[in-house]
Amino acid sequence: MRTGLYPGTFDPVTEGHLDIIRRATALVDKLVIGVAINRDKGPLFSLEERVAMIQAECADIAEDTGCEIIAHPFENLLIHCARDVGASVIIRGLRAVADFEYEYQMVGMNRVLDDSIETVFLMAEAEHQAVASKLVKEIARLNGDVSRFVPEQVERALKEKLAQG
Repeated sequence: MRTGLYPGTFDPVTEGHLDIIRRATALVDKLVIGVAINRDKGPLFSLEERVAMIQAECADIAEDTGCEIIAHPFENLLIHCARDVGASVIIRGLRAVADFEYEYQMVGMNRVLDDSIETVFLMAEAEHQAVASKLVKEIARLNGDVSRFVPEQVERALKEKLAQG
């Protein structure tokens, strides 16, 4: 069984993330969505909320593709998380050339730490290449329409969270 790890903060999960998840299921039998506990980023949603969003949004994808998809919180090094979940491949999404330079450095460091784990880059579909969680949150904060960027449940959660704020 080939296990892949797709890491991110997913604050919140976007249509771009879901596009990468759907396409990654063709490469692996089990896909672990590594939900990063990144205290430096100061996420809008709690870890529990982000994990719940991933689980809800990925249920249909798992059913449609036959790929097991699980959400797995992590706070350690990415390469350690990959080892912990038995991943032989790390899936990374690319939106633009600007993403590549950072990702290229990360791959180099990860290869030094463990050269048995490969990294695969998937380009987001053209319609999702500009979508970033940070921008989605900003648009939502300013009462803009984010319905094209996130699933309906996530849009509702954004509105509720920002109304509390």
